[in-house]
Amino acid sequence: MKYPHCTQCRDYVTWYSIWFNVFMVTYKIIMSLVTNCAALMADAFHSMADLLASVFTLFSLRLSDRPADEKFAYGYGKIQHISSGIVGLILVVGSIFILVDALLSIINNTFATPDRMSLVAAVVSTIGNELMYQYQRCVAVENNSPAIMANAWDNRSDAFSSVGMVVGLFFATVLDFPVADPLAAIILSILVIKIGIELIIEAVDNLMDASPDVEELEGIYKIIRSFPRIEGINYLRARSLGESLYIEADLRVDKTLKVFEGDMILAALTEKLSHNVENVGSMQFYLTPDIREAD
Repeated sequence: MKYPHCTQCRDYVTWYSIWFNVFMVTYKIIMSLVTNCAALMADAFHSMADLLASVFTLFSLRLSDRPADEKFAYGYGKIQHISSGIVGLILVVGSIFILVDALLSIINNTFATPDRMSLVAAVVSTIGNELMYQYQRCVAVENNSPAIMANAWDNRSDAFSSVGMVVGLFFATVLDFPVADPLAAIILSILVIKIGIELIIEAVDNLMDASPDVEELEGIYKIIRSFPRIEGINYLRARSLGESLYIEADLRVDKTLKVFEGDMILAALTEKLSHNVENVGSMQFYLTPDIREAD
């Protein structure tokens, strides 16, 4: 981690997100009623989805902190991937509703020109959501948390939709081109749907024990292969368990190696990987005598 307080940020970030979304929902509803802006009301419902996503994230973080037990021998870390998938689903479903509503307003010619104050509200929403995205992304990267990262993208998607709302409301209120509001909503809804689908795919991959990036595996392989008295690697596997990485490998060693020597090698190797591989969690190694004949 970059800073010692990064773990503290992990404990607080979701609460900040929840209270931020409570504020945004209240603010957007009030401004929508005052300015007669349908787009702001639709965005308020988007923020309600963000609030729900933050609650899911908070729940998953608390549950993932539980230690392994008899039922879940590898711990509860994968609950974060489930939470990430739920957040992605919330984004997709919410954006589909906004997309359909915008299309119907164009088809039925029901869009109207709102008050110019709605433009100010849209700018406030854009800045606020982008700041929350940057903060949550920092926390997610430093703690390797898929759930927090998904919640960060939820705020980024809200910032995108608010940018579209700013553009649409500018054309609608300043340039007297009201159809720009639903057109911008359609474009940004499609973008948010794409983000949601990507989150769902990533969550499913991790729940199905997909391997991490090739570069990360190569780094682990090089550390193990260069370790003294390791003759070779029969196989190397890794998978994500929420915030931590589980590593499993079968290592070839000299057939004359004594048991206590093997234990010492594995203890030293485990310590080296812990210090050189970010977010590494459990490690399981097997030692196989190298019985290949010398050339």
